[in-house]
Amino acid sequence: MEYLQADLILQKIKLGRDELFTLLRNNGLLVKKTKRFHITTDSKHFFFKSPNLLKNTEIKHAEQALVTDITYIKTDEGHAYLALATDPYSKKIMGYHLDNNMKIDLVKKALKMAHQNKRFSVKNTIHHSDRGIQYCCPDYSEYAEKLGYQLSTTQQYDPYENAIAERVNGILKYEYGLKRTLPNLHTAQQMIAQAVEIYNHQRIHWSLGFKTPQQVHEAFDQHRYKSYAKTPKSA
Repeated sequence: MEYLQADLILQKIKLGRDELFTLLRNNGLLVKKTKRFHITTDSKHFFFKSPNLLKNTEIKHAEQALVTDITYIKTDEGHAYLALATDPYSKKIMGYHLDNNMKIDLVKKALKMAHQNKRFSVKNTIHHSDRGIQYCCPDYSEYAEKLGYQLSTTQQYDPYENAIAERVNGILKYEYGLKRTLPNLHTAQQMIAQAVEIYNHQRIHWSLGFKTPQQVHEAFDQHRYKSYAKTPKSA
């Protein structure tokens, strides 16, 4: 709402937040969400599930954690699957990969991109995911640990345990046209690349003080991080 205040004042329009949403709703301008029906999480496996490290962790800086998830994209050729890795501090999409299957390589490529896009020398970044087999299998977990990540998984089936990842999935689908059935995998890949670029560099967030994810990520003061990352010596 604050983002619109300058234009509203210029037009001499008095409109509060609740009135704005009522106006949008009455004119059918709010994004309508539909129920999920395609399951992308297979948690019925015997691989080790890590504890939820994010549950009691205060996120204070960029690259302290990554939240990951898989969502589906509909195409005329069949379902495609999008793996995302997002920084919960800045809400920046750090890595992604789209393919026509949910094999381990899907999530490994998304993590590889996220790791290559890290800008700061933050160690022991938390890697948070759901309990899906792709994230818990040794092939992936060993790959992530070799890159220096601490593994963390949700403990229940509640999507709120991975709320930021779910939120980013929804934004890409409902705000950038990825909810539609797309012609083919190639078109979907092009649209996702464009959507991620716009999301990171142009989409403002209420929770970020009306800044973009890229702005918040770049503003991270690494020197400040080093000062409070040091553990005090015991007396």
